[in-house]
Amino acid sequence: MEQQEIKEMVGRAAVEALVRPGMKLGLGTGSTAIHAVRHVGVLLQQKKLKNILAVPTSFQGVIECEKWGIPLYNLNSREIGGRLDLTIDGADEVDPDNCCVKGGGGALLLEKIAAYASAAYCIVVDESKLVDNLALKFPLPVELIHEARVPAMRALESLGAEAVLREAVRKAGPVITDHGNFIADIRFRTPVDPRALEAEINRIPGVVENGFFTRLRPEVFIGHADGKLEVRR
Repeated sequence: MEQQEIKEMVGRAAVEALVRPGMKLGLGTGSTAIHAVRHVGVLLQQKKLKNILAVPTSFQGVIECEKWGIPLYNLNSREIGGRLDLTIDGADEVDPDNCCVKGGGGALLLEKIAAYASAAYCIVVDESKLVDNLALKFPLPVELIHEARVPAMRALESLGAEAVLREAVRKAGPVITDHGNFIADIRFRTPVDPRALEAEINRIPGVVENGFFTRLRPEVFIGHADGKLEVRR
């Protein structure tokens, strides 16, 4: 299967397996999670799913939900009450313990808020995202306020990481997140303990959030090139 076909298969499979009528549903960001969003929209249009209260984790998700007529809420909405039944999202890397690196799309802050407010959590990926150790190949995103750029990046480097400010592709200058912050991408030279570092990085003044997701043990749906769907719990 082509990679795009794998991503579509995985996103659809997670929705079919886990989403039920009446759910308060977090919908994630990225090239795999977006297929889950679209399939929720299809099922709503076909009347096979109803009464979904969706909380998207980025502007990308908001726009996609609008396209498909998916009812939009946020975590502060009275109907949501700060808690979600399930969040489905993608990941940039997944290790053997189902810990993840997320934030390649720049939406790590709301992605983590939604994930940690969810009773159940599902990650959808293709097999290329599986790694033995996190943040050695794909950099760990760290969202920080722009006034803290230099001291925060120096503090990140003191942890043994190479840190670079993420630059925009079709805009001059740095990437600006949905919440108006910068992103530093950091890569470690040797394996690290992501659980310990998730908390340690967030103690750096000026850091808003980082892309280690370790406090949950998500159900991971993995698509393989041979068409096989693996579910890792």
